[in-house]
Amino acid sequence: MQIKRLVALLILLNTWASYGQLNSSVQKVDVLIVGAGASGTMAGIQSARLGAKTLLIDEGPWLGGMLTSAGVSAIDGNHQLHSGLWNEFRQHLYDHYGGPKAVKTGWVSNVLFEPSVGQQILRRMVSAEKELQVWHNCRLSWIKKEEQGWSVFITDGTQEVELYTKVLIDGTELGDVAKEAGVPYRIGMDRRAETGEEIASESGNDIIQDLTYVAVLQDFGTGADKTIARPENYDPSPFICTCAGRCDADTVEATLWECDFMMNYGELPNKKYMINWPIYGNDYYLNLIELSAEERQKELEKAKWFTRCYVYYLQTELGYKNIGIAENEFPTEDGLPLIPYHRESRRIKGKVLFTVNDLARPFEQNDPLYRTGVAVGDYPIDHHHAAYHGNEELPDIHFYPVPSYSLPMGTLLPAEVEDLIVAEKSISVTNIVNGTTRLQPVCILNGQAAGAIAAIAVREACKPGEVSVRQVQSELLNAGAYLMPYCDVQPNEKEFAAIQRIGATGILKGEGKNVGWQNLTLFHPDSVLTVEAIANGLEDLGIHSVVRSAGESFSLKETISLLKDIQKTQGKKRLNKKAVEAYWTELAYGAFNEDVTVSRRQFAVLLDHFCDPFHYWEVDIKGHVLPSKKH
Repeated sequence: MQIKRLVALLILLNTWASYGQLNSSVQKVDVLIVGAGASGTMAGIQSARLGAKTLLIDEGPWLGGMLTSAGVSAIDGNHQLHSGLWNEFRQHLYDHYGGPKAVKTGWVSNVLFEPSVGQQILRRMVSAEKELQVWHNCRLSWIKKEEQGWSVFITDGTQEVELYTKVLIDGTELGDVAKEAGVPYRIGMDRRAETGEEIASESGNDIIQDLTYVAVLQDFGTGADKTIARPENYDPSPFICTCAGRCDADTVEATLWECDFMMNYGELPNKKYMINWPIYGNDYYLNLIELSAEERQKELEKAKWFTRCYVYYLQTELGYKNIGIAENEFPTEDGLPLIPYHRESRRIKGKVLFTVNDLARPFEQNDPLYRTGVAVGDYPIDHHHAAYHGNEELPDIHFYPVPSYSLPMGTLLPAEVEDLIVAEKSISVTNIVNGTTRLQPVCILNGQAAGAIAAIAVREACKPGEVSVRQVQSELLNAGAYLMPYCDVQPNEKEFAAIQRIGATGILKGEGKNVGWQNLTLFHPDSVLTVEAIANGLEDLGIHSVVRSAGESFSLKETISLLKDIQKTQGKKRLNKKAVEAYWTELAYGAFNEDVTVSRRQFAVLLDHFCDPFHYWEVDIKGHVLPSKKH
């Protein structure tokens, strides 16, 4: 086995030799990504698509991390935000299984799939990128910062290879590369005084979310007995309230569901079941972030044992003996996933810290971070702490109401270390915000953003922290990704990109809503444009004189006048009415009538086309208009 791995490694080294060598033993790449999880895989795809010679390495044999290797194959959130590589991956699932209805098999999610199928899809996506190579079953040995870029040492356990990379991306599950690179970071709950979050812990602590060693089970049919061997020291008591009718429900705070309904929670296609149940199920508390690899593995055996106990309980106490460990799902001896589902990791100290205040009230903050958005999410702030002994003393932050949101670019960039980008769950967010940014679509999208930042840095011969926010956002828009979480304007609409750009300037702002589990931000594209909406947005950019006295709504005539005033502020040649009429006709907005009332959609498109404020008013990493462009 080791010989095969060594041969594979040597073949890959020979492949990379065509890209140039620093010397006879050092290989050179543009972008190196450590960790082929949800973020790392997508970072590799995006980086390669933008022309960077990219290498992706991982300790295991699979791509996808929590999507596949950890078995969390029920996607949480972003069903209405069809963004970028998340949407591309989902479409591949639709194509494989036969459409959206075919993957809505369990009630916890709109998209459920077999982990092995997800792995196959990711393998095809990666294989299609000629600038992307993947090395499996190898790990980072150590790294050294160079004046420009990094010297990186990689081992497969038998041989160590030295590489030079211009940009390094941490796509690991626990932020291990960031630590190795000397990036300051946080672990656990933040102090309220530090983050300004009213619902944060007053004193702070090192308590992280529960992890889960997922199991994927399979229905082998009536009469089959797939009961696993009784686990050593098996104790059913932790599980007796896992579904209704087994214990006194009045003593339990959580809602208890009927057992069959509970099992259908994570039902996958082809009569398989994802077992990732938080209510007296297989969540397990472990904080192993700072442990060595050997210590982590030893502790994780406890989590695997706990999941086997839960499976045994389902089979023997609840009668599901016909539902056993799925066959040929994972390449493991025990049939369990390759890795656990880590909900929380180190969180770097980045160029910005994304707090729940920024997330819940983005348009009211001193730093307009929403203008720098590179990924979107809409899942509730969902924290798992039930397995932690003493959880009743922790702050109640479960499902704190928030709208959908944009993740700022600065969360991926360490404040103090150059030529490094951090993705997955180790980005610069607070512990509270991690409860939503940890979910699969957001990690997919922050990985895509990381790949874009890295490739642009290589192309522009600059450091990732020097890359233009607008340049990254433009590349992401070109890739079909959202900047703003507006679910009422879809990518297939001709105005999508323009509305995304205008939204990212803040000239027109959306409306955030929280309705139970549904978190929304609406642009209201077909609502009438009002004086108040446009005046506030322009004043934020330092333009105070262009909004004239007008009625509640804007006519097309008033809109043309306003566009001329904005162009004058920009020093541009002022447009004429014929140009607007021609573009109006091209957009098929009906007869050109200057007295017609203009909608927010129409105004956004006209403003984007004739004034291009998105590119004209460059912003810094905190969303402020750069001094050279202020007026």
